[in-house]
Amino acid sequence: MSIFDKSDSSQPVESSYRRRLLSTGLAMGGAATLSMPLWAQGAGPIKIGHLTPMTGFLGALGEYAAQGIKMAADEINAGGGVMGRKLEVMTEDSVNPQVAATKAQRMIERDNVSVLMGEISSASALTISQVAGRNKKLFFSIGARSDVLRGKDCNRYTFHVDIPVTVMVNAVGQALVRDNLVKGKKIFSLTADYLFGHDLTKVAKKFFTDNGGTLIGDELVPTDATDMSPYLLKIRQAKPDLIASNLAGNQVTNFVKQYSEFGLPYPVVGFNLNTADAWAAGEGNLGGIWPTVWHHELQNPASKTFVANFEKRFGRIPENHAWIEYITLKILAQAMNVTKSTDSEKLIAYLETGAEFDILKSRKGYFRAWDHQLMQEAYPFTVKAKGQSKNKQDFLLFGEAVPAPNQSLELLATTKAENTCKM
Repeated sequence: MSIFDKSDSSQPVESSYRRRLLSTGLAMGGAATLSMPLWAQGAGPIKIGHLTPMTGFLGALGEYAAQGIKMAADEINAGGGVMGRKLEVMTEDSVNPQVAATKAQRMIERDNVSVLMGEISSASALTISQVAGRNKKLFFSIGARSDVLRGKDCNRYTFHVDIPVTVMVNAVGQALVRDNLVKGKKIFSLTADYLFGHDLTKVAKKFFTDNGGTLIGDELVPTDATDMSPYLLKIRQAKPDLIASNLAGNQVTNFVKQYSEFGLPYPVVGFNLNTADAWAAGEGNLGGIWPTVWHHELQNPASKTFVANFEKRFGRIPENHAWIEYITLKILAQAMNVTKSTDSEKLIAYLETGAEFDILKSRKGYFRAWDHQLMQEAYPFTVKAKGQSKNKQDFLLFGEAVPAPNQSLELLATTKAENTCKM
């Protein structure tokens, strides 16, 4: 059985969705349309326009993303496709925000894609989202984390799968407050100089202020910077109690490695770190507390099966961007199969019902109708004690899921009253 097969618990949601279509006139043709054989509705492939950074400071993450969505497409097609049609995923390097927007428009006009998907850079995700909105085409923003994409820059054609910066800050923040690392402390931060970093540092600053900390310095770091010594010298001069990383991609890897070489004594905390970048930093260099949206050691059967299949196929452990691309295509397949459609309006209507999706975690996820954010668990992590790791990718120590099983999945997220999203 597919992890996305319907269960009895899903029937009320789908019945509600069906009634909604009928009431809005979207279920055109009535029973005659629903009974039409699949081949008569068009048996050509369903084209998916997939954009993700394959070069630059996020390139290593984009490689995992491309592999994850490829594996999902192959599994779906091997199981009969969607509505009896093959999924054809067209993956391209998004490069930068301008190129990403151009490619997204071309995929819609020339390639006739049904859906746009992908991206890790929040800046590129924003431009793709704008293209999707103008063309009224569904866009799954899979790996971009900036709050403003779900806030003032939201639009009804974009759905967000990764956890936003507010959730990342709050996931780590709980541990910082618990360990008395904020109140009365002097904090120095480094921030990636683009949309995501600016958004992240804004939320981090508010968290520190609200919890009694004092930010004594914040340095903007260009996304192509590889030499961190100028910033490390400023940190040494400032003598903070805590260093906060608001960096992204391989910036984090470079910073962590060079920080270790400098031998500075101040504890480090990070509000953004993908597991591939953590692995690249290496055991003995990384320390502190960080957030993640998923990790390969989750002990549930579906996640373990995904990890085993990915490792068998690609010869490496899946990183969180491989997982998130994989589950997003499965989410799309579920939506298309339930609605019997590739139409953006019908898919949006279904996604806004609160339908649940198996995302290889202990709890299912669902999209909020008012900001299109996927609500799900997150995880804080740190590093194992020296000598406890079994291999080069085994030195991370993952904490329990947050929110806790008895808490709402919306506990760490922005509320509707706090959000500026207006669809």
